[in-house]
Amino acid sequence: MAQSEFRIGIVGVGRMGANMARRLHDLDYRIVAVYDTEASRAETLAKELGCMAVPTPAQVAELADTILTVVSDDAAMRQIYAPGKPDSLLRHATNRLFINCATLSPALQTEVHRLVEEQGGQSLEACMASSIPQARQGTLYLMCGGRPEVFQRATPLLKDLSAHLRYIGPAGDAAKVKALVNMVMNANTAALAEGLGLASALGLDLTMLREVFSQTGANSRVLETDGEDIQQRAHDCYFSAAHAAKDSGIACNLAEQVGLDLPLAKATYDQYRRLMTLGKGELDKSAVAELTFKERLIS
Repeated sequence: MAQSEFRIGIVGVGRMGANMARRLHDLDYRIVAVYDTEASRAETLAKELGCMAVPTPAQVAELADTILTVVSDDAAMRQIYAPGKPDSLLRHATNRLFINCATLSPALQTEVHRLVEEQGGQSLEACMASSIPQARQGTLYLMCGGRPEVFQRATPLLKDLSAHLRYIGPAGDAAKVKALVNMVMNANTAALAEGLGLASALGLDLTMLREVFSQTGANSRVLETDGEDIQQRAHDCYFSAAHAAKDSGIACNLAEQVGLDLPLAKATYDQYRRLMTLGKGELDKSAVAELTFKERLIS
């Protein structure tokens, strides 16, 4: 399908959703409607893109044939796909393609897939292992789950949003992989914060240590993205501590379902929940270092 063949609506235009919309607009896709629970956010983006800001998810599905959902969690997803509700996306699901980009529990992704198909639509999960700059640049890492033919239908659009596009398997499988990606990423971040925090307490030069880490077995993608931020206490949000807690929680729940004990994942989850309890959930995940540097300790 060419760009002109898609009529795109977006539900959830926070930092990720808005930048995905800008990317598609730059490539001459037709963005026809946007919705957000914060109406002013949708209205501002609609003016920028020359589309409509509508008051309900149902109206997005009415105007668009391809709907991207980029919401925060399971509760938000249940609300926009609530069966029998007049403002639900399901009200106009027939012949629509829904591409769900949030990190959700696998069970909910599977449930949404079923609900959409019951209404004559198609659903695909497109889980993102990337952040705000990649959304704007069209270089997301996307992991997709659903029917192969639906993936093929969505592929032209998804290629324009991504640098890496993978079909994982049936509905729910991409959500499982995404949970594992973020479980390991969050544990790496917490471990890096502990290493740098201990180094600081020992009086070591952190810049030197980060270089040593980068040249040895301590190297990681997280060292590249978060190491300097941890050192400088620069916790501007690209991936929030609240989302880290949510995603580690999803992984811990999956482990419990199959009878596995994951002590490192649990410890990481506890650290991010502690940050949220302290009112720091909207900081970047790198803020976990505020719990490990002796001179920064918050309680």
